[in-house]
Amino acid sequence: MPEGNDFLSSTDAVACWRVLELIDGFIQHLATERGLSANYQILVRRFLEAFASWFKMKHHSESVAAVTTEHLGGYLSQRKKDGIAASSARIELIALKIFFRWLTARKHIAADPADPILPPRQEKHLPDSLNENDVRKLIESVNGTKPLDRRDRAILELFYASGVRLSELMNAKLENLSLEEGWIRVTGKGSKTRLAPVGVAAREAIAAWLEHGRPALVKPKKTQSHIFISKLGTKLATSRIQQIVKERAALCGIDPARMHPHLLRHSFATHLLNNGADLRVIQEMLGHADISTTQIYTHVDQARLKDVHRRFHPRA
Repeated sequence: MPEGNDFLSSTDAVACWRVLELIDGFIQHLATERGLSANYQILVRRFLEAFASWFKMKHHSESVAAVTTEHLGGYLSQRKKDGIAASSARIELIALKIFFRWLTARKHIAADPADPILPPRQEKHLPDSLNENDVRKLIESVNGTKPLDRRDRAILELFYASGVRLSELMNAKLENLSLEEGWIRVTGKGSKTRLAPVGVAAREAIAAWLEHGRPALVKPKKTQSHIFISKLGTKLATSRIQQIVKERAALCGIDPARMHPHLLRHSFATHLLNNGADLRVIQEMLGHADISTTQIYTHVDQARLKDVHRRFHPRA
């Protein structure tokens, strides 16, 4: 396939190039000039070849210059009818857009047919959360005095008290904890640090773990300064923390399939909002860079209000 920007001299020359003949060159461009991963290249190739196959079957043409905006819209509509999610449709459209943008830049086609097409709106999935009674039931069900009981209680308390992410809790260290002042410094996404609040109940549980539980699990030369450690004295793995949360949920009658650490983070934010906390304050506590990320919890609150209205208003 010729390279460069001056290999075409007429519209007729444009029309002679088949879609499939140009996909290889585009994938090579992604690899050598964009440095994109092999997996991404494979994904894009699959999307483009699927479109080329559909276009040939539906419109009896293989010419890249014959593709119009209406054709692309028809293809995406067909994909929607096939049942793909909006998020998947967005990825496919992005692949088509960058392909046709590249074709236009290389003068393989005179105009970009994908440019006018807007990506489908992203689906907003409202985060699930436990109600306050279920959170209380979960945490208070862990009431033993063995080291692992004290550790698991402290983990659950901190997740709910501070809204920390799983990775933040796993990597939390003793030197970044101040039980006296009620703060813990954690490192979140983008290596950004923040101070997360630690409430009274969580402080008490963590203090009990540090005084009566953790010392029994410490192993010289193995144990570092992580707050939460395994029975072998090493830092807890993410999979183990997830397992702890599910196991403790199952023991108190909460569906373990539903339960995961992030559910406690969602519950933390939802309950703060329900009880009148300012959205900006919640944003700071969660470590969200953009307030729009935090605003999803307002949809949760609105959903709750609509449900109450539907169930109790006489003319709902």
